[in-house]
Amino acid sequence: MSTILTPDICVIGGGSGGLTVAAVAASFGVDVVLIEKGKMGGDCLNYGCVPSKAILAAGKSAYAISEAKNFGIGVGKDIKVDFKKVNAHIKSVINTIAPNDSVERFTSLGVKVIEAGAVFSDPKTVTAGDYTIKARRYVIATGSSPFVPPIPGLDKTPYFTNETLFENTRKLSHLIIIGGGPIGMEMAQAHRRLGCEVTVIEAQKAFGQDDPELVDIVVRKIREEGVKLIEGASVSEVKKRGKTGVSVTYKVGNVETQIDGTDILVATGRAVNVNGLGLEEAGIDYTPKGIKTKADLRTTNKRVYAIGDVIGGLQFTHVAGYHAGLVIRGLLFRKKAVPNNNIIPWVTYTEPEIAHVGMNEEAAHKLAKNIHVLRFPYHENDRAIAERKTSGMIKMISNKKGKILGVTIAGANAGEMINMWALALSKDMSVKDVASYIPPYPTMSEIGKRAATSFYAPLTRKPIIRSVIKFLRVFG
Repeated sequence: MSTILTPDICVIGGGSGGLTVAAVAASFGVDVVLIEKGKMGGDCLNYGCVPSKAILAAGKSAYAISEAKNFGIGVGKDIKVDFKKVNAHIKSVINTIAPNDSVERFTSLGVKVIEAGAVFSDPKTVTAGDYTIKARRYVIATGSSPFVPPIPGLDKTPYFTNETLFENTRKLSHLIIIGGGPIGMEMAQAHRRLGCEVTVIEAQKAFGQDDPELVDIVVRKIREEGVKLIEGASVSEVKKRGKTGVSVTYKVGNVETQIDGTDILVATGRAVNVNGLGLEEAGIDYTPKGIKTKADLRTTNKRVYAIGDVIGGLQFTHVAGYHAGLVIRGLLFRKKAVPNNNIIPWVTYTEPEIAHVGMNEEAAHKLAKNIHVLRFPYHENDRAIAERKTSGMIKMISNKKGKILGVTIAGANAGEMINMWALALSKDMSVKDVASYIPPYPTMSEIGKRAATSFYAPLTRKPIIRSVIKFLRVFG
């Protein structure tokens, strides 16, 4: 017989967004049920952000050894990579973080955790395992999964996705990656640095969501390291080759080419997790691109909110956390809060990193006729020179009055530096605000101030300004 629960809030999905809603609500003494059919922590902890950054760190360590000679440090000729130990490193990172997202921790917070699949049976009711839940409000935070395109032969050929790649404990002699987005390019560079041959096949342009001018900086470096990147290519067939090999056939224009490798990683985007939730029974509208929500993240069923990847749009862990904070205001304080996508930053953690927040140059031109594009290169920054990390640039977009509209950084520590610019946009700051702050010397963050200061460079050439300065000199 099913046990009936009547919590104030029922959260469906134990990823970043769902866990945040559950933890915050429980901290206010609210009765919360959390339903998760898979691993607590969701994609980010188990298959995404955490393991990918762990393998990137391993790749960076290997690359740092190879570059040590540039600093006058002698090292052995060959760098040996033990993929079993690399995998153990990845697992140890996940295991260290996992207790924060565990069933035990959330139970200790007062959350009722149900480890089962959730299905709406009607607009007010959800069933999960042996439980029937009738909550005041629901939050769907089921996230997304790897999208696997219908490429002929792929269903008969072994391949990795981000959900299986981090179980690998062997060297992938020649990894063919289908997809040149953030996941594909991060894994391409990481595996190349760990000694694998890597080919990336991208249907359009790599890093397609980022500023092309800064993308060129990153792509040039990745290609220099030996990654073969094929852009504007459509994959037409995949098949096994012998006992351990694979082959991929692709077209660029009308020219068809076959490339042989040992392994395939499919990194062609994300598919929202909406199947099997009973959304039709709940009166919740959705498409293959995500659950439809109103401005305040409510679905077409006013009892139900949806947050994070499952609604499509910007699919990042920090976006799910941002949505969770907004929804908590509505759930607990009846305060309508609307997401502002213009203040959400994103980072691809290649080396150089590429980070962005706000508008790009193209979008800014559509909004305003007169904009300022302010740039400053890493190769003129003293800290970057000292560390031999001079490949990069900051690009800042402002309106004619100096209000900051968007920032993109390609270079070392871009992911850390973008934090300040995300704050600047969220507070409607101007280049004057940035030009007036004092960064410590020597830091790479100085490039931001130098870019902001360049906004005023044209003033130094104005005759009227020079005349005023000349006149003031008369008084001593």
